[in-house]
Amino acid sequence: MAWALKLPLADEVIESGLVQDFDASLSGIGQELGAGAYSMSDVLALPIFKQEESSLPPDNENKILPFQYVLCAATSPAVKLHDETLTYLNQGQSYEIRMLDNRKLGELPEINGKLVKSIFRVVFHDRRLQYTEHQQLEGWRWNRPGDRILDIDIPMSVGIIDPRANPNQLNTVEFLWDPAKRTSVFIQVHCISTEFTMRKHGGEKGVPFRVQIDTFKENESGEYTEHLHSASCQIKVFKPKGADRKQKTDREKMEKRTPHEKEKYQPSYETTILTECSPWPEITYVNNSPSPGFNSSHSSFSLGEGNGSPNHQPEPPPPVTDNLLPTTTPQEAQQWLHRNRFSTFTRLFTNFSGADLLKLTRDDVIQICGPADGIRLFNALKGRMVRPRLTIYVCQESLQLREQQQQQQNQQKHEDGDSNGTFFVYHAIYLEELTAVELTEKIAQLFSISPCQISQIYKQGPTGIHVLISDEMIQNFQEEACFILDTMKAETNDSYHIILK
Repeated sequence: MAWALKLPLADEVIESGLVQDFDASLSGIGQELGAGAYSMSDVLALPIFKQEESSLPPDNENKILPFQYVLCAATSPAVKLHDETLTYLNQGQSYEIRMLDNRKLGELPEINGKLVKSIFRVVFHDRRLQYTEHQQLEGWRWNRPGDRILDIDIPMSVGIIDPRANPNQLNTVEFLWDPAKRTSVFIQVHCISTEFTMRKHGGEKGVPFRVQIDTFKENESGEYTEHLHSASCQIKVFKPKGADRKQKTDREKMEKRTPHEKEKYQPSYETTILTECSPWPEITYVNNSPSPGFNSSHSSFSLGEGNGSPNHQPEPPPPVTDNLLPTTTPQEAQQWLHRNRFSTFTRLFTNFSGADLLKLTRDDVIQICGPADGIRLFNALKGRMVRPRLTIYVCQESLQLREQQQQQQNQQKHEDGDSNGTFFVYHAIYLEELTAVELTEKIAQLFSISPCQISQIYKQGPTGIHVLISDEMIQNFQEEACFILDTMKAETNDSYHIILK
């Protein structure tokens, strides 16, 4: 907050003289250093070019935000003064988030009497996990079939309209609400922080999450796509009652500190105010079909009879190419940076077009963004793809394929070569982690079904035996090995066994 002190006339004259003296004392600084004293490296090393925390324009600092979101849970007292607040939540417990209309009189009149849409997300706080978010969430889905990461407690919520949850987005819910009416939504987070750690230590070593809210208004077509406001806060999720114990432990630790040490830490607040942030970028792997309501059941995928082959084989979608082009406008370049998780640098590259970004050398990008993000941004600009660790080819077996193979075998008894001229279409599967879970997910994606519908994967061995696929077996697959996929109905439930021949 700026403070203004009104001075009498005499004081104003004195102040003017002081300003002139101060300006004069600074007038020769640049001349003394000489023209060769500055370099581009020195300029790029300034703190403004290294800042990665805030992605908001500078004029947002004193702006009154149109909405305010308040999470009714206490912040941790063990957070230093200039760090972001941290809030502990219990797994599965309902927590209230109050949706407050903070507009001034006459601000955003176009939403008066109309509904807005808010999208809630639970996402990773650590950038390392943000890069692999899709794989992390798919692994969680595999370990917790039928569960969701984020849910709305509808009976306790007030003022929400048409709540929806897409089965393909376990960490996202959305609803409509009227800013003029009281609105409180109760959310439940069902994952815990330690589920995404490589080594299981306990709640205190778990990874932090973010609760992010993005609010949109209707456009001319009646779709809620025009962004109004976004805010988020940092949380950690513990097993039931674990958050209360952690909060108590932090409070006891702070009580043991000296008054001088306590001054370095924030007090614990009864509620958590979500702070403004950039809108969450749209993700290409998300299914953009209309979100089913909370009462909708998960979609079921019908599989064929007989040999258990799927009766519906849509071609898997082609890989999305999101390469930056020289013709990209500055606005499109900003969207590209958001989509590729470079939101923290959007302010630095506000006026950069695609051609401007593509002209940057590797050293330029590293100086601007730092070594880690600079290398990643440079590779993204050049569209460099990482070669997969293992590539295999699969072809789905069907009754027609079996008959054709039988005909080939009969003909080969009398003549050499493939005389019928038929060929079979194979699909490439690229593996990075070389695990059975990853193979299951890739095959499920190929068949457009849920990984939960695949019970086991076997490899046909000598004399027709079925060998259970393990991580070690996949690691010993030959590069570009070819397999024929056959499916067999599981005995116990509605899932299927996959057989690699």
